[in-house]
Amino acid sequence: MTNEELKQFKSAISITAVAQSLGVEVSHGKCRCFFPQRHSHGDRTPSVSVSEEHGSFRCWVCDDVRGDVISLVQLLRDCSFVEALDWLMEQYPVLVPSNARRPVITQNNSGPRNAPSAKAAPVVPPVETPLPEPEEHELISEDERKKLILSFLKRLSPVDNTPAAAWLARRRIFKPTWDKMLLRTITDYSALNNSLREEFGTEILQHVGLFNEKGNLRYYKHPLIFPYLDTGRRSFYFQARALDRETKPKELCLRGTVPFPYNMSALDQKPGWIYLCEGVVDTLTMIGQKINAVGIPGVRSFKVSWIPLFKNKNVVLCLDHDEAGRSGMEYIGNLFTQNGIRSVILGEGMENLPTAMKEGQDINDWFGGKK
Repeated sequence: MTNEELKQFKSAISITAVAQSLGVEVSHGKCRCFFPQRHSHGDRTPSVSVSEEHGSFRCWVCDDVRGDVISLVQLLRDCSFVEALDWLMEQYPVLVPSNARRPVITQNNSGPRNAPSAKAAPVVPPVETPLPEPEEHELISEDERKKLILSFLKRLSPVDNTPAAAWLARRRIFKPTWDKMLLRTITDYSALNNSLREEFGTEILQHVGLFNEKGNLRYYKHPLIFPYLDTGRRSFYFQARALDRETKPKELCLRGTVPFPYNMSALDQKPGWIYLCEGVVDTLTMIGQKINAVGIPGVRSFKVSWIPLFKNKNVVLCLDHDEAGRSGMEYIGNLFTQNGIRSVILGEGMENLPTAMKEGQDINDWFGGKK
């Protein structure tokens, strides 16, 4: 397995699913530290953040409890890097490239970098040990969290006649598409910030991920909101987009796992073609052209658990026309092939035509959108 194959392998695995399979209860991107004796009150309020988007975890108290999905397995199984990688390859054989071998590791493989020393307290109990029942400190139930997200989205404004509308129009994404996908924007940040705080309280809003550590709504510089609609056209997850070139990152995701590809309703299990795009903007571009399309947040964000959603579909892969996009299309294409789903790469074999995508372009560029 090359370093690039290793990177792709790790990125396709849900770190939340791995943690849960090893006996760790993850809720809203948080879990208790694996060394509760280091924390006051046994880490009753979870101190470990689990980022599905970046495939990483971090304890905000213990500097040595952090890393990627392989580091997580090392800590929870008390094993070496190679043993952790072997275990993941056994759990996710469909993700392992054919004829792959373990990468040569030059560092000490006895554990993740900065791993707790041998004198540290034991790690989490084996997976067969029953999990403790959730304690009363849980601030909000899953149903309440969903209602809060819906309440947030209902407070937002349609994009018509706003800076968000002008931004979308420059990218040749127009009102019929805005309305179909229920795009929204923040027009009065202060009023929204205050009304949310008054109704729900800062602590709950931070717990859900709408507010930052300073106690304010996260989306001051990201006012354009893309709801991820389920088959009932409800949204419990969204992405936010900046409208200027200077803001980095240009997109912010709601905390937690991306539940399904953007424009989920296009995956209707009926025979036909579907275009798989990189990002919401490219997906909206395809929708505006009346092309069935779904989107993933980025090259590394496609989840193996989504493959059944593409049943009966032929997939056109149209990620960005750059090195990362090509690598991602090759990888995702292999996943589809291994699961009996036909896929093709947009423009493959037509690179020399005048209408072909140029290096560095994405779908929106190709259709004439302007940055």
